[in-house]
Amino acid sequence: MASDGNNRIAGFFRSAMRIEPNELKATVVAFMFIFSLTFAYNILKPVRDAMAPDWSDVSVALLWTYNFFFSVAAVSLYGLAASKLKLRHLVPGVYAFFAISFVLFYAGSRYTGQADYVDKAFYVWISVFSLFHVSVFWSLMSDVFSKAQAPRLFAFIASGASIGTIAGSAATLALAGVLGSMNLMLLAALIMVSIVPAIGILQRLKSSELQPGAVSAEADRNAIVRGNPLSGFSQFLLNPYLLGIAVFIFLYTAIGSFAYFEIKNLLEEFDRDARAQIWAGINLTVNSLAIVTALFATSRIATRFGLATTLALVPVAVAVGFLLVAVNPLLSAVIVIWVVLKAGNYAITRPAREMLYTTVDREARFKAKPVIDIVVYRGGDSLAGWAFAGLTTGLGLGLGPVAIVGALIALAWAYVGIRLGRQYDRPDTAATVTAGARTG
Repeated sequence: MASDGNNRIAGFFRSAMRIEPNELKATVVAFMFIFSLTFAYNILKPVRDAMAPDWSDVSVALLWTYNFFFSVAAVSLYGLAASKLKLRHLVPGVYAFFAISFVLFYAGSRYTGQADYVDKAFYVWISVFSLFHVSVFWSLMSDVFSKAQAPRLFAFIASGASIGTIAGSAATLALAGVLGSMNLMLLAALIMVSIVPAIGILQRLKSSELQPGAVSAEADRNAIVRGNPLSGFSQFLLNPYLLGIAVFIFLYTAIGSFAYFEIKNLLEEFDRDARAQIWAGINLTVNSLAIVTALFATSRIATRFGLATTLALVPVAVAVGFLLVAVNPLLSAVIVIWVVLKAGNYAITRPAREMLYTTVDREARFKAKPVIDIVVYRGGDSLAGWAFAGLTTGLGLGLGPVAIVGALIALAWAYVGIRLGRQYDRPDTAATVTAGARTG
């Protein structure tokens, strides 16, 4: 009877979500892993976002510049750790380190008496964490799953992030007014520690069920990512494929930054706890829309139409949205663009983007990928933040003209996605990209 029940469950996942029986266990573990990560982050994200309306556009742009420099330092230290530590210690160490940092910020917020400095430091640190924890997770996923498995499985795994975001946002909605927003840091730290065992499970399943015979589990977990600690910076600059991914992410951050600043300005009249709840509500809407798409549509889009179409879908939709806002410039419409942008990213663009890394070697996954995901992302944030401040504060432009700029950026984003997707869909992509990485 138990066997029949297991077979029915496996059959459901195979027919509905295209997950093969030997992939089911690892896929579910990965799903719960990213669920827990995003649950912890989204407890803290509304807390961070609620701080921003207290500061001017120029102050926030300056903090985003600090984000960039802290990101460079963090990725450099991570590259050093990747060159020295075994994989079995590297990834768990990242999450344990962040858990400790949340406890320290909690202590600082309660006992230092320097609330403004602690708030700004927390804002910068959570912005670094927001990219780091997901980048390291997807580095592990692109190492555990193969190129053939990724188009079918990554969207389902990514849906765990949307569900985790809903759970985290709901927790903030329920608890921020009762406990106070800063007290949620301890809960996030506890969740980060609880996910560490999943890393070892995934590494063992890679050799036992996902790719049996390819490499022994012990050898894989004890491997060290060799090479120069800073090789990730040179790799992405010298390899056209990795550079294309970097440009794709840079353009995405520019679009998101423009929308974020407009929403920030809309929330000036609310107090901090209300802002935290509003942001949590927005996140809840975004991820509710993302879940069904990620579970049932993205893998079919990627396998049927190819990655070029998959990567271009959201950019084209966002470009159309900005053009509509330019014609009828209502500030509230920016929130709709934000929802489309973020829901589309969680459900379609992000999993499709992570598939690109299944064609590169381990050094690129664990060294160049964090540079692209974090340094390039934060560099885009910083530049876009100053550009927005220049357009609004410096030139005095309204929402309509800024929306036209956003539409042009979105169209460029779509073009880069098409180029990357076509290269990925070529049968010889893995060999070409690896050779390019060695040349770099």
